Amino acid sequence: MACPHHTHVVNGLKSGLRLLFVCLVVASAATVATGYTASDQTATATRFAEGNDVAEHRDGVTVITTDSNSWLGRGKEGPRAKAEIIAVGPDGAVQYYNDSHTRYWDVDPVAGTEMTVEYVAADHLTPEQCGGETVCTRNVVERVNLSTGETERVFSRVTEGKHSTRWHDADRIDEDHVVVADIAKDRVFVVNTTTGLTTWAWSAQSEFETDESGGPYPEDWTHINDVEVLSDGRIMVSIRNHDQVVFLDRETGMLENQTLGSDGDHETLYEQHNPDYIPESEGGPAAIVADSENGRVVEYQRTDGEWERSWTWRDGRLQWPRDADRLPNGHTLVTDSNGNRVVEVDENGEVVWSMDVAFPYEAERLNTGDESSGGPSAQRAGLQSETADGDEAGATATDTAGVFGAVFGVIEGLLGSTVVNAVMYVLPVWAGGPEVAAVVVAVGALVAWAGVELYWSSWRPSVDHRITIEQRD
Repeated sequence: MACPHHTHVVNGLKSGLRLLFVCLVVASAATVATGYTASDQTATATRFAEGNDVAEHRDGVTVITTDSNSWLGRGKEGPRAKAEIIAVGPDGAVQYYNDSHTRYWDVDPVAGTEMTVEYVAADHLTPEQCGGETVCTRNVVERVNLSTGETERVFSRVTEGKHSTRWHDADRIDEDHVVVADIAKDRVFVVNTTTGLTTWAWSAQSEFETDESGGPYPEDWTHINDVEVLSDGRIMVSIRNHDQVVFLDRETGMLENQTLGSDGDHETLYEQHNPDYIPESEGGPAAIVADSENGRVVEYQRTDGEWERSWTWRDGRLQWPRDADRLPNGHTLVTDSNGNRVVEVDENGEVVWSMDVAFPYEAERLNTGDESSGGPSAQRAGLQSETADGDEAGATATDTAGVFGAVFGVIEGLLGSTVVNAVMYVLPVWAGGPEVAAVVVAVGALVAWAGVELYWSSWRPSVDHRITIEQRD
């Protein structure tokens, strides 16, 4: 016969492990449920940080574009086939809204106007719409008066065989010419929007060896996602998959001695988005960059022919930023895509304005200058770097979220930010880091529980062990 004491210990161990598994599953379910019910990812879900003087930050209309995932759906209401462009006043009231395109990307104010912007958008078309046997994408540049809703199509082209957006940015040179970041052909080109003719083009293949790492050549080798025309005629270009920002002269090509970052140098930049140039008149030359895969916003000052990091910002919620604009008052407007929010941070790195919105791509504060052209450099404004690991107040709604947030940090460390951000990209908008970690913990607990129960069901004391027990009795 079995030893009563031994049986009691085994039974106690079983009960303890079962209780542990139940607690892990329940805590995980509670975190996911609370994250879902607490999430209010709508255009009007504006929240101001407590303890701040809201009035002093009411300095203009904010225009936001969103890159919503059309094939999976990102909202609570089910699949949503369209993204959005929205304009909100300082009180959070929506002043303009449109969701007629599949994707919205860059948005810029139109010079000399108060409420008119130009934006880049795309429509993913079916084979029937494309007039052939394969899908295609229509890329458009449009201009809209946010007050009247009057919209004008400035320029449009179709990319054959691609069901993903191939233009993320276009920037105005003059009334007739626009420069475009062309992901499909790894190039930057200038088009006369009146005639539709391409008047200048620069190909990344003319400067880089095609066997350099980058992305999956030729499908998405460079992922040129941003262009900006500078006051001296140069064009600043973000080559995301090569971790660098380059400067082009339309006469001589790439200015190699001005490049910020290099392929694989993830200490400097890691698959960045939307760099903004800060001119000398505002304390530059400097560039503020959404350093996406590093989960931070950084600024580099050009000093003695070298780029030196002059400012860094992140908080505990920041997850894959894709835009950052320096405002004239020294604040920084940050678009946090996987964090599902747009925030404004002050000189000390504190959040003074925050708006929850589903998967934003870019935010532009009207009447503050195009991008960051009207804001001071971090060096001139004396900005304080912030790399806090603590969550922004109100970022999560459960006590357990902090634990699962730590688990998410471990997961990110093991898998790498690129993999984690790719997973976050396709998840529903309410699923943040704690919710993802909670699901991983719950699945792991259930698998372990099943394995332990299977082992216990087949476990019996050995014959020798039973003999020893019987001899002692």
